[in-house]
Amino acid sequence: MKHTILIVDDEEIMRDIIEGSLAGRGYNLAFAANGAEALAKASELTPDLILLDVMMPDMNGFEVCRHLREDPRLAEVPVIIITALGDRESRLRGINAGADDFLNKPFDIVELQARVQTITRLNRYRRLLTERNKFERVVNQAKDGYLMLSQNDHILYANPQARLYLGLSTDNQEPVSGTFLDWARKQYRCEPAVTWATWPQPLTEESPRYLVRPESSTAVSSWLQADHLMEISSQEYLVRLHDITATVMNQRLMWSFHEQVSHKLRTPLAKLTGFLRVLKEDKATLSDADKDVIINTADKSAQQLQEEILSVFEYMDLLDKTKPGQAHCSLTKILKIITQVKSDLKIDTIDVSYKNNAAGDNIYMPISCQVMELILWETLQNAQKFHPKGSPVIEIVVSCIANEVHIQISDDGLTLAPDQLEKMWVPYYQAEKGFSGQVPGMGLGLSVVASLIWDVDGTCRSYNRENEPGIVVELTLPLACKAA
Repeated sequence: MKHTILIVDDEEIMRDIIEGSLAGRGYNLAFAANGAEALAKASELTPDLILLDVMMPDMNGFEVCRHLREDPRLAEVPVIIITALGDRESRLRGINAGADDFLNKPFDIVELQARVQTITRLNRYRRLLTERNKFERVVNQAKDGYLMLSQNDHILYANPQARLYLGLSTDNQEPVSGTFLDWARKQYRCEPAVTWATWPQPLTEESPRYLVRPESSTAVSSWLQADHLMEISSQEYLVRLHDITATVMNQRLMWSFHEQVSHKLRTPLAKLTGFLRVLKEDKATLSDADKDVIINTADKSAQQLQEEILSVFEYMDLLDKTKPGQAHCSLTKILKIITQVKSDLKIDTIDVSYKNNAAGDNIYMPISCQVMELILWETLQNAQKFHPKGSPVIEIVVSCIANEVHIQISDDGLTLAPDQLEKMWVPYYQAEKGFSGQVPGMGLGLSVVASLIWDVDGTCRSYNRENEPGIVVELTLPLACKAA
């Protein structure tokens, strides 16, 4: 950023000499020929330095300096008085008026350049320090975490809330060793990975960066959104850590409720209303036996609808209140869940296989069966939605590797570009508007799937199949327990 220097002298030749001395050194130069013009220009520009001649008509340099110091906006602007008066009394008068330095006429050009460079640097530092002090007074009381980071990602300042989030010392005066990411990764997962690949650079598009602390046996999961707010200078920038845990949970509940209602209530409701409509519209032509059949079938549909509604409420209560480690899903339940989802989505072909002893009854994932059903529903529905014909052939392989469960879901649909694959887990990402122009984006669903898996310290990734169309979605979850 260029420094602005205001040159004030009633003699044009002196203005030209000073301009020639400072030209080409990266300054913005402005000029005034008298005291009144100097005050007007200073008010307009708020310069970084004023070079002020003393001997001027109407208003001399001492008076101009005094007026500057009385203006709150200009009181801190450095002033170098340039004078032919070398006596002690003149210097004292200049100091009393508020001058920061003096330069005698005729001046040495090298000395002028050196003093200007030194004072502009000091003034820039003073301004940054003043602004930082103001900033610290405000953010020390903030509910969000604020950090000032260097271009190398080192923490220059962290307010109390940021120190709490990152587990730093509560002593603001204690320097922090290590980078922001070093500290963040001690407690959090940086998700989605694609958005953190360019850290600490700001994102060029609206893709949020999350710090996710997975749930544990003693604590629920928590979510921070890391926002790159601004560059304070070429070497410093400001980051905010905002707790969005409640927002994520509410978003998840809304999506879960919608999905549950969508695929659990639609069929029994359609049956019930259909049979009642027949009974209402055709009752005059129906025999008593036909009426009994319709009434009995409608009653069964009503009972099924009631059961499904209760199961939705049960699930919502479970998702909202279950403590970490209490909800488990056995790997053997996956086949039953897939069979049900296959029927609901009317997908013709889904082949399921177990590898590496993954079919045992004593192997569990740290999520409920209801959550696993929603995860598989959303993933398989996307495979169907993005298939050119809407009828994918899907292969699911469930395996245990070390202490993790791998669920690999392959389809024969579209082949996606690398950036599309990486962004599948970003909220509201539109993967393909493609062949029909009518395919809705992947939207909220896959991002909620990712959030559910990240919460238990799992991972999500996707990649194209080798030598044939379609993609592979791989979900990795830790083992909840593995009994002997």
